[in-house]
Amino acid sequence: MYTVMITLFAIVVVGYVAGKLGYLGGDFDRQLSRLVINITCPALILSSAMTGELPDRQLILPLLAISAVTYVLLTAVAFLLPRYLSRKREDDGVVGFALMFGNVGFMGYPVVASLFGHEAVFYAAVLNVVNTFAVFTIGTILITGRDEIEGSRFQKKVLYSTPMLSAYLSMLIVALQVEGIPEFVSQPLTLIGQITVPAALLIIGSSMSQLPLRAMLGNRTVYAATALRLTVLPLAVHFLCRALGFSPFVVNINTLVIAMPVATYGTILCLKYNRDTTFITETTFISTLLSMLTIPLLAIFLL
Repeated sequence: MYTVMITLFAIVVVGYVAGKLGYLGGDFDRQLSRLVINITCPALILSSAMTGELPDRQLILPLLAISAVTYVLLTAVAFLLPRYLSRKREDDGVVGFALMFGNVGFMGYPVVASLFGHEAVFYAAVLNVVNTFAVFTIGTILITGRDEIEGSRFQKKVLYSTPMLSAYLSMLIVALQVEGIPEFVSQPLTLIGQITVPAALLIIGSSMSQLPLRAMLGNRTVYAATALRLTVLPLAVHFLCRALGFSPFVVNINTLVIAMPVATYGTILCLKYNRDTTFITETTFISTLLSMLTIPLLAIFLL
């Protein structure tokens, strides 16, 4: 367990050093991020349904259901709890975003694949369908403010983005139990998908290297939000979903996925809508750093 997390952390450190030395950063990071999001990550999702034993199709609906329950709860938390954490009311939405959304695409898939096996990426992708929809609806409203309806309208094209299309197609493959996909299709997708883990972690390390020293220190609100995001909320969702009767395997995958550090989409949305990025950047950094400790501990609890 710790070997896996040390390996992942080592790649983040390499990304950090490479960023400091100028090998990564700036436009290169932006282009590499686009490559990961739009090409390598979708390939990883598709290959999880094409190689080895097919994932269990009977888990698709339970995964969607538990994800819906999870984000209903997290939505309530995101709108109600920040007022007790942040000192400035204008920061409430950003704090709520940090509490609600974890870095599923960049951290969730690599961690799930490392701990549960390659086929588990499919299950994480099913969970991420609800997450992605929520990010660009509720998440955008949190960042822009509930009064700015015009700026926070949901863009339907998100539902047809490459990562979402790959999730739909992989669900279709599993639901129809499509087997015998030719190797000239599955093998290239597998190789391209394998780029996702190291590339995503290098980008995280590089982005950390661009932060000022103050961002590495954080403040009371940053640490409170980080503690809630990494431990309290995942455990609360875990016990709630167990009480609701979801299977332990589905609950464990869901718990691990939502225990990721703050989603990088928060910074992207803040930049897009001209919001102050200080809090979201600091919380993303601190939560990513501390997740190297909390994820293994949570995994031991789950497994």
